Amino acid sequence: MTWTGNEKEEMAQAALTEHDLRAKIGAIKAEIKDEYRGASDRPWIIGFSGGKDSTLVLHLVVESLLELPFSERTRPVHVVANDTLVESPIVQSYVDMTLAHLREALTGLQLPIEVIKTSPATDQTFWVNLIGRGYPAPTRLFRWCTDRMKIRPTWEFIKRETSNYKEVVLLLGVRRNESSARAKVAKRYDNGGRLNPHNDIQGCLVYRPILELSTEDVWEYLTTNPAPWGGDHKALMALYRNAAGGECPIVIDADTQPSCGSSSIRFGCWTCTVVEKDKSFRNAMEKGFEHLIPMAEFRDWLQKFCYTVSNRMPERRNGSVGLGPLTFEARQEILDKLKDLEQNVGISLISHDEVAAIKSIWQQDRSSNLIRKVDRLIALIAK
Repeated sequence: MTWTGNEKEEMAQAALTEHDLRAKIGAIKAEIKDEYRGASDRPWIIGFSGGKDSTLVLHLVVESLLELPFSERTRPVHVVANDTLVESPIVQSYVDMTLAHLREALTGLQLPIEVIKTSPATDQTFWVNLIGRGYPAPTRLFRWCTDRMKIRPTWEFIKRETSNYKEVVLLLGVRRNESSARAKVAKRYDNGGRLNPHNDIQGCLVYRPILELSTEDVWEYLTTNPAPWGGDHKALMALYRNAAGGECPIVIDADTQPSCGSSSIRFGCWTCTVVEKDKSFRNAMEKGFEHLIPMAEFRDWLQKFCYTVSNRMPERRNGSVGLGPLTFEARQEILDKLKDLEQNVGISLISHDEVAAIKSIWQQDRSSNLIRKVDRLIALIAK
């Protein structure tokens, strides 16, 4: 076979690119091993969202540890995934599958790795705040969800570890040339060293192994190397193809909340009303997940319903006059429609504990409203 000049040039460039990537990955793995074998016993925490970047960090850490002698695999590693309890069922199914494969493989790999999934406390879930307390659906100006559902659960786990070990190392899959929000995270921890103190969590050091890799580098490595815990990354690639987007990453900074609900296509909560249209969820529904269309329709309805003035109380929760929480009738309507939606799609969307917490909050709110009304009546009589 005779190759044309252009074909030879393309082949040479491909070989050069492959060699360059091998060199980059080799340097990253050498750094991971060096850091892991350091004198400190600080445990590692890998923030795992299930997306390409956090998957690559996990992949490289597992590979690196497997290349170390068994006697040197002493530092504990925690793989921490956060479940907001309203994640896209498509994405959450993939994440749960990956974590299950990882847990199963770890026993045979003889690695000191523990898999953990965090989630918001029952009284801070999306539905307890929205249906229970009557918070309107989140917006860019009133983004009450990220702190309660993403930041706090992860912070609480990290703080527990720092109380046990004094210091921990948090590994993040952030890269300089990703989105502007990711670049902000990358720049936030450019304090001059490999490990940089977390700006908000005392005793937490941030380590970013793949900081300088490009998106092409990430995909090239994942598509050409099997997962060290078994299998491959084809399901991850299919997830991205179907959604044409990216993941909402592990969020540990209040200042970087725009990574969720940004205008770019990203995986996130199916209830997300911070964006005008959830493109990733809708794109996926056109690729074999048509049965989830009612969930997207419910999300659109919820966005409009919560900001209809007639569905809101005339005073805020602190008693001041102004557009307040959802009325009790509106909250009940949302709960009824959510339960109907569960039956329609065949997926559990709200837990019994959440419903119990909602009913308890309603009872407290009704009592508080009654007391305020009596106080106002007494004040009027006194005049």
